[in-house]
Amino acid sequence: MEQEVGLIGFGEAGSTFALAGDWRARAHVFDAKTDSPGDRDAMLAAYGAAHVLGARFMEDALSGVDLVLSLVTADQALAVAEAAAECLAPGAIYCDLNSVAPQTKQAAAQVIEAAGGHYVDVAVMAPVDPARLSVPLLLSGAQAEQAKARLGALGFANMRVAGEAVGRASAIKMIRSVMVKGMEALTAECVLAAEAAGVRAEVLASLDASEKAKPWEARADYNLDRMLVHGIRRAAEMEEVVKTLEALGTGAAMTRGTVERQRAIGALGVKAPPAGIEGKVAAIRDSGASVLDGGAGA
Repeated sequence: MEQEVGLIGFGEAGSTFALAGDWRARAHVFDAKTDSPGDRDAMLAAYGAAHVLGARFMEDALSGVDLVLSLVTADQALAVAEAAAECLAPGAIYCDLNSVAPQTKQAAAQVIEAAGGHYVDVAVMAPVDPARLSVPLLLSGAQAEQAKARLGALGFANMRVAGEAVGRASAIKMIRSVMVKGMEALTAECVLAAEAAGVRAEVLASLDASEKAKPWEARADYNLDRMLVHGIRRAAEMEEVVKTLEALGTGAAMTRGTVERQRAIGALGVKAPPAGIEGKVAAIRDSGASVLDGGAGA
């Protein structure tokens, strides 16, 4: 018998997966946009293009289905889990692929488990297009291995179990986003200012000349070392950078945060940082909340 899957949400991720896996009638789909007069025709057309079975109500999509994938917007993830719990088949595996905090997934897990389902935290670690079913997935939860097997049967090809604790997979994704999305924001702040100052080519060339690829652990160790030793001086320098960006009118939100972090860590007064990243992290962690919250009030 062909496997059935209940899909909640049929946006970019849901439709991409269904088409790539050629799930067709094996997929029973509910998307709240079908209730919106302005979106209904487009959603029905998307169902038709993928040859999936569209459902008017969530209970129709989940009835008798023992594998559910939740692929909705982050602000709706918990509410959808609460709604799904009311019509989830006993023993069904509920895979939450939404990009939300570990605490949100833990709250959703409580609801699903209380209803007799099995909750699995799934973190999608890259854009679904163009990777499609080869997009890397991290899974965590008591039923993560079973979910991995079920997802593999649907065609997903790049999965790893991160542990049995719900929230572990999403913690990896969320914290990784500090760097990934933060670098994107820093890039915008830097390039917009460089363009406004008429020095974009020179700034980017200078970055190319100074960039030396290192493993992230070595890079993090070096960066923390510099902040511990020179944070006060660097904070003063970055305040001048804030003035530069504000004069250009391009914004300095990220740079103001850099000033706070540099100053708070530099204010610890660690002139001889411990060797290795673990020692440096411990020195900062044990220093007090003012550093961990970005230096507010420090």
